[in-house]
Amino acid sequence: MDLVLLCVFLPLVTVAWGQYSDYYYGPYNYGDNDEWVNVYRQGFNFQCPHGQVIVAVRSVFNKKEGSDRLWNYACMPAAQSLGEPTECWWEEINRAGTEWYQTCSNNGLVAGFQSQYFPSVLDREWQFYCCRYSRRCPYSCWLTTEHPGHYGEDMDMMMYSYDHYIRGATTTFSAVHRDRQWKFIVCRMTEYDCPFQNV
Repeated sequence: MDLVLLCVFLPLVTVAWGQYSDYYYGPYNYGDNDEWVNVYRQGFNFQCPHGQVIVAVRSVFNKKEGSDRLWNYACMPAAQSLGEPTECWWEEINRAGTEWYQTCSNNGLVAGFQSQYFPSVLDREWQFYCCRYSRRCPYSCWLTTEHPGHYGEDMDMMMYSYDHYIRGATTTFSAVHRDRQWKFIVCRMTEYDCPFQNV
């Protein structure tokens, strides 16, 4: 009896593993030799390869370096059910020294970040690089906890599920600590085209 069950379930497990093994998020490869995408007090532009989205964000804070952070990102391919991105664009700039909330317009997913450091404010301005996948729509959206947990701490945010995507973020800025806390906006995406879009 055990041999019969093994013969029945082994092919099913093999097929399931083959379909989803590419979408296990973690541990993340943050690029070549785990290098940072920026140096302190300098701007940077990071974009995932075509068809991939941001799935992890890592950062360390240094008060002596202008209260700035080093940043690194990990990308993974979007689920096959989403298909290829139909268009990508840079969102509006979120100014340094202010709190802000932004999601990718047109139902887009975050596929990159661009940032410029401003020494007069000891903060950065930010832009999201967003990609839209056909006419897929977000649902079951939620905010992550704050990253980092406290101002001045290291940050390591990871997506643990292959069908959840970062669509944006809300941030608070501390004028005392000259640092930012992030809550990422995470959503699932429909597997069918939908007739509406957000703005």
